[in-house]
Amino acid sequence: MSGRVVILNGAPRSGKSSIAKAMQDSLPGNWINLGVDGQNRSLPEALMPGIGLRPGGERLDLEPDVLRLYLALYASVAAHAAQGFDVVVDVGHHDFYSRPLNILPQCARLLDGHDVLFVGVHCPIDIIMARRNSDLQGGLYAGGDAVPEPVQRWQDAVHVPGIYDLEVDTGSMSPKDCVAAIALGLSQPHSALPRLAATS
Repeated sequence: MSGRVVILNGAPRSGKSSIAKAMQDSLPGNWINLGVDGQNRSLPEALMPGIGLRPGGERLDLEPDVLRLYLALYASVAAHAAQGFDVVVDVGHHDFYSRPLNILPQCARLLDGHDVLFVGVHCPIDIIMARRNSDLQGGLYAGGDAVPEPVQRWQDAVHVPGIYDLEVDTGSMSPKDCVAAIALGLSQPHSALPRLAATS
């Protein structure tokens, strides 16, 4: 029996990792967490920031690798699900590179035939900035009193085109609340990934 897949899509510091951990702790099933953080821990410096490359077309040299890394990640998700494991994926999809790469539709096609719930993880920009400023992770995250342009670009780009099965807001929902919504979503029909796979 194929495992279930939940994709958490949102900007950095929106709360995706906390939701994924809460799913592992409380949602029935053996949930394996695959996504940007786990993949980046495996990468050499030359490929960083990997699939976490922010919107804006700043690293033209890295874009072909970003596409391949995304496809490799989703192939791994499909392989785990095919073996019966449940998989939660935390990512920040966008298509604001130097040119459109159409990564999300290609990834969606790799999960054809699997039970996938696509979740948009929203978070108000003021809360994201508070989280960034509390832990800049050695300069990995941009912080400050004003909203840096790269942070705003994430907010503007990550939920395009906005096709989801479920949307949660970590500004008003705890990880436990989000897991409850995800559990309900898994029990209902969902079709976002096939719709995305059909786009160019």
